[in-house]
Amino acid sequence: MNSNAKSPRTLSGWVRREWSETAVLLRCIPAVVVSLFSVSVICMNLLANKTLVQTDWIALDGGILVSWLSFMCMDVITKYFGPRASNRIAVLAAGINVLTCLIFYIASVIPSDADDYTALNGILGGTWFILFGSTVAFLLSAVINNFLNWSIGQMFRKHPDGKAAYAARTYISTLIGQFADNLIFSVIVFMGFAPVYWDGFHWTFVQCVACALTGAVAELIMEIVFSPIGYRVVTKWQRYHVGQEYLTLTGGRG
Repeated sequence: MNSNAKSPRTLSGWVRREWSETAVLLRCIPAVVVSLFSVSVICMNLLANKTLVQTDWIALDGGILVSWLSFMCMDVITKYFGPRASNRIAVLAAGINVLTCLIFYIASVIPSDADDYTALNGILGGTWFILFGSTVAFLLSAVINNFLNWSIGQMFRKHPDGKAAYAARTYISTLIGQFADNLIFSVIVFMGFAPVYWDGFHWTFVQCVACALTGAVAELIMEIVFSPIGYRVVTKWQRYHVGQEYLTLTGGRG
């Protein structure tokens, strides 16, 4: 590999390097993790159509039942392959979700006389600005979560692969990442688009912050419950030297 490939000076060089490294990553990372990650992002988008809890200070939709899986997958990938690798998979999952929503929308507008599909069409059709808000919020929160996770991990010099280090990096990054996800989404949707498209309905910024914080705490609890699974996955990958080709290619850059 020449020096320009390692440190591309042009946009085309950067694109070629990203494409090459992503292709290697997809060969190296276990398919089950990528599949679960992508499915969880799609499910979050669908389950968000149902509100589970709504009060003056907290609002939780069905997405909370699976959001922990998305962040657990990102934590596992970040711990083993690095934050840039996790960002790449997050972009892939977001792209798959957008494509799935497009297919769902096409299916919802195709007429059918077989039965009354009004309710199903309403769910599949979705709302464009909710998809926009959730995609932007997910991508930004993924970057925050992944780099924060990685940075916290670097603080553990003596036992970087221990349970305490894994717990610290996942719990803190998940809390902040989920808070960012909830806040960005609610600000875009309920302060930006809702007043225009939903007859003036809107949230105040204080409501957005309160719901983002309480939602993040609830999602953190889910992460704490299931994070031991992520830790076992990482230790198993380390034991069997999973994805060594990508680690060698990137030189530990992630």
